Amino acid sequence: QVQLVESGGGLVQAGGSLRLSCAASGSIFSINAMGWYRQVPGKQRELVAHIISGGSTNYADSVKGRFTIARDNAKNAVFLQMNSLKPEDTAVYYCNADLTYYRGGSTHREYDYWGQGTQVTVSS
Repeated sequence: QVQLVESGGGLVQAGGSLRLSCAASGSIFSINAMGWYRQVPGKQRELVAHIISGGSTNYADSVKGRFTIARDNAKNAVFLQMNSLKPEDTAVYYCNADLTYYRGGSTHREYDYWGQGTQVTVSS
């Protein structure tokens, strides 16, 4: 079994900062890409930031210049540094991974492995 465990969410005032962490554990063979998505009630889950194994990143326009994604490949972890937070950043943030894992003596690829989510609330 593979698990993605997020941490670091919470309540912060507008203009403040938070750092989200996500660690993948279990029978992992490799991780091709990791990312962060967010979702508010009644809306679709949206991409926040994404990073591939080579280090290339992409960001939603709404967070460019404020959020930074980084990976620690040795620890199968991904981080999201969120600065200059705005009330509209309030959402549940989910860690996502495109990974290959071991099961039954062979490897299997899962393109969308999700964490359980962590709440980020930005007050005005």
